[in-house]
Amino acid sequence: METIAFVPARANSKSIKNKNIKLFCGKPLIYWVLKELHLSNVDKVVLATDSNLIKEIATSFEFSKLEVFDRSRENAVDSSSTESVILEYIMNFKINKKFTFLLAQATSPFTKSFHFNQALDLHKKYDSVLSCTIEKKFIWNKEGASLNYDYMNRPRRQDFEGNLIENGAMYISSVEKILESKNRISGNIGLYVMPHYTALELDEPSDWIIGEQIMTENYDKDVSMIEKIKVIFSDVDGVLTDGGMYYSEKGDEIKKFSAYDGMAFQILKEKGFKVGIITSEKMKLNKRRASKLKLDYDFHGAKDKLKIIKKFCQENSYNLSEIAYIGDDINCFDLLSKVGVAACPSNSVNQIKSVPGIIQVDKKGGDGAFREFSKLFL
Repeated sequence: METIAFVPARANSKSIKNKNIKLFCGKPLIYWVLKELHLSNVDKVVLATDSNLIKEIATSFEFSKLEVFDRSRENAVDSSSTESVILEYIMNFKINKKFTFLLAQATSPFTKSFHFNQALDLHKKYDSVLSCTIEKKFIWNKEGASLNYDYMNRPRRQDFEGNLIENGAMYISSVEKILESKNRISGNIGLYVMPHYTALELDEPSDWIIGEQIMTENYDKDVSMIEKIKVIFSDVDGVLTDGGMYYSEKGDEIKKFSAYDGMAFQILKEKGFKVGIITSEKMKLNKRRASKLKLDYDFHGAKDKLKIIKKFCQENSYNLSEIAYIGDDINCFDLLSKVGVAACPSNSVNQIKSVPGIIQVDKKGGDGAFREFSKLFL
């Protein structure tokens, strides 16, 4: 069944003027959540807004999954609840009750695509899921009573489990449950725990300063990983090809490779990178393609890709953090989980898309996915 991501973004904001389109780390704030949702496993991203300017800016990103819902004026005032906008959309478009509905907040720009994917997987076990962080703070009420610890036996912070606090990043339920409860979550609720820094929501000017620092630190981590890369590997079937098996009248197997990917290998080599392929198949066709591209390395019949690349690193004095790899199917999972930079085509299997930190390119396998991946390093 289809999964719909829903992002409310109204024009007016009391605390920060035009907050949803205010520049945050060089991009309009709303860009960050729309981008990560576009890269996630959701089928459709719906931006619910009453602002033509927000609509214009959001559509300029050209995210293919994005649709805009023009929310009514009565559901775009200060007293409007998020649920009222959700219900307006569901009922106006008669959304299938079996569809999964993910509510995401533009004011939570730290949420990555793999967070959305992991939370969606968790939702398979529950009626609803909400995101949260662990808060290790001692809480008291106004009457002077401690609520979550015994002050006579004050625990050390490292021994204190803390409390789970909603961070507002996302809420997941079925359309059916939302219609029944008139609420974003209901029934048996699962908790998806996110990093502590994701608890910050950009609701006040001071939050903006802190938020950009957090974002910069995490972005710099991504950049530093890319800068470490020395060798770039690709899977073959499903990445350099569309994964299809074609046969001639004589029974010969035929594969279609993208010339754009071939050029990407050449460009990377000219820039000083080592490049190669690693495939579980033993086919002369793949070997001929590798030879034509003049690759530095090509591994065929690789049943345990991680083991082979680990051995390759030892023999050539590389670290796994210096390896980049793009793969699409479950036999790539272990290697993708360990390399410095991991990526997959847009039509990869969901298990691969759920690899923490994986980069999901827009292109499908055989349609220039490797070329798009190569641009990270150029």
